Amino acid sequence: MTSTTAVFPALTDHGPLTQLVDMGGSVMIVLIVIALIGVVTFIYLMLFGTFYAPRYTRPLQQLVQQWQRSPADAPVKQMQNNAGLLQRNNPLMHLLTNTMSACQSNPNIAAARETAVRDAQSSLEPFEAPLKIIEVIAALAPLLGLLGTVMGMMEAFSAMAATEGRANASQLSGGIYEALTTTAAGLVVAIPFAALAAWIEFRLRRIHKTINSTLVSVFNVMPLSEPEPAMVTDSAERQTPGSSRATHDFAVDDNPRFAHAAG
Repeated sequence: MTSTTAVFPALTDHGPLTQLVDMGGSVMIVLIVIALIGVVTFIYLMLFGTFYAPRYTRPLQQLVQQWQRSPADAPVKQMQNNAGLLQRNNPLMHLLTNTMSACQSNPNIAAARETAVRDAQSSLEPFEAPLKIIEVIAALAPLLGLLGTVMGMMEAFSAMAATEGRANASQLSGGIYEALTTTAAGLVVAIPFAALAAWIEFRLRRIHKTINSTLVSVFNVMPLSEPEPAMVTDSAERQTPGSSRATHDFAVDDNPRFAHAAG
């Protein structure tokens, strides 16, 4: 018991975290905290995305193909009733089946289209907040490292001023070492989180594109049914001569978070 109690304070007093704080000062504590927050956020995002990210699975592809052949005969209710656990957690499955059911039961295609836009945006909203946190950490870490650099240099010049310019290298090394350590730590935190933020945003753009193209496939086979005047003009410009169906473009609204994804 005595040996255990003697070893535990030694680990806490001279552990890796304590050594980092001693090397970098108070700024290092903030860097460690935001790095831990970023890791937890990334793990949460990966776990949430594994079960609740929109996925264009093979059953959904077959449903869309059947819908394109005959919207009235598409087995939408059968898809909803036979969906497994992963399918029930798939927002794209609910988006497609709800949209198809609305189109089959309601002749007002414009209303179904607006509802689909709203539901498509809602399916991406849970991923935007974690992405923003990771982006803020990637941008904030170098600034904190720069702050530690300034504080360390201030300490070094303060030591020089206290000795009236007669400070030796050992007196100045502490502040300079802290300055260099916090700068390096800020970059070590920022670089991987910047790469993760870029990768996550790329994945969200792919999901956004998948949702958009899937809804295009659903709405382009629907006949026009007295839409709004602005929509009539837009559809008439895209309707081919001799065709009774409009092939208007469908977009999951202009989400400002991914507005630049289309170029």
